[in-house]
Amino acid sequence: MIIDCHVHLNYYEDESKPALPRQLEALQREMRRNRVDIALALTSFKDIPGRPSTGDVVKAVRDLRHIRVIAGISYLRRAAQDLSEIREYLQAGIVRGLKFYPGYEPFYPSDPEMRPAVELALEFGVPLMIHSGDTFSAKGRIKYSHPLQIDDLAVDHPELKIIICHLGNPWLRDCMEVVYKNANVYADISGLVLGDFSDRFELYMQRQLQDMLLFGVEPEKVLYGTDWPIASMESYLDFVEELSIPEADRRRILWDNAAKIFGLHASDSMFPAV
Repeated sequence: MIIDCHVHLNYYEDESKPALPRQLEALQREMRRNRVDIALALTSFKDIPGRPSTGDVVKAVRDLRHIRVIAGISYLRRAAQDLSEIREYLQAGIVRGLKFYPGYEPFYPSDPEMRPAVELALEFGVPLMIHSGDTFSAKGRIKYSHPLQIDDLAVDHPELKIIICHLGNPWLRDCMEVVYKNANVYADISGLVLGDFSDRFELYMQRQLQDMLLFGVEPEKVLYGTDWPIASMESYLDFVEELSIPEADRRRILWDNAAKIFGLHASDSMFPAV
């Protein structure tokens, strides 16, 4: 079974056009084609037609057990963002985590201004996903998105489950250290490529991930995600299938770890058991 813990419903081709329902239909087609059981849709730090709000995504997927939501929390729009609305979605079980976007927005993950969102994640026991590494936009400020910046937050809140997105790429070894050092920190493998893996880059990233699993990071702390539609689901699954790791570890990465951290079950699958 497969959980893709990192997808988006954004319409990147033209953000002035509404993303819904177009992107939700496209996501479900890709899930069916690649036999992905459950996906977690991350909402943005922006609120524009091509990047639907958490409220709009929740309404769109409310009756779809196989798609749950990670609520994007904006630093720049924090005064206007209504955390009480997200609290309701957490109580209903539709939102299963929160997401910070340092680098895209100018703040460090441990910024005190984000404390209310951290406390919300702690109250409901849901993970906080944090963008880390390079940014899709050249306007990003990557001093804020280095994985080492996540260590302070992890140390200050040992009960907070934190997921470093994108393995902190290109700072994979620094990401490895933060995950290794802190029992409450995990990493997802999403967004390592735009589109498909090329043969050379796929081999390079496979070696990097295999080294992480061999020398510092337990397989129980790595989650499968793609960053769809930026990256290809099919290419990502081929990448994971070709990793030289035990099948039990592959199963942990593809399903077990995310199921445990996000509270997901086989009964939520897009493909009900016969």
